[in-house]
Amino acid sequence: MNYLFISSVLISSLSFLAYSISYFISPHMKSEFKRFKLEKLGLLTIILEILGAIGLLVGLLFKPVLLISSGGLALLMLLGLIVRVKLKDSLWISLPAMFYMGLNAYIFYWGITS
Repeated sequence: MNYLFISSVLISSLSFLAYSISYFISPHMKSEFKRFKLEKLGLLTIILEILGAIGLLVGLLFKPVLLISSGGLALLMLLGLIVRVKLKDSLWISLPAMFYMGLNAYIFYWGITS
């Protein structure tokens, strides 16, 4: 494993864990899910993000877990990006979803090719 790959996994994992925690402590996060008209899926989304973030860390030792976690998080961010496009959010607001989709796609690709 190289430094860039491990850094990518840590950045993604810690970011998703921080985002997940903020869902429980910030009313803004829950209001975003209401704005998306996805309030019923908010908790499920957060649980999937927590599982994905932990899976990335475990995946440093077990490649199948890494592939499932990074692929799942990339897919989750693709769906988040689609929601943002449907709501006509600006590019600036959509950038985090694009970044984390790309980052997790890179992790997934690296996991397959190494």
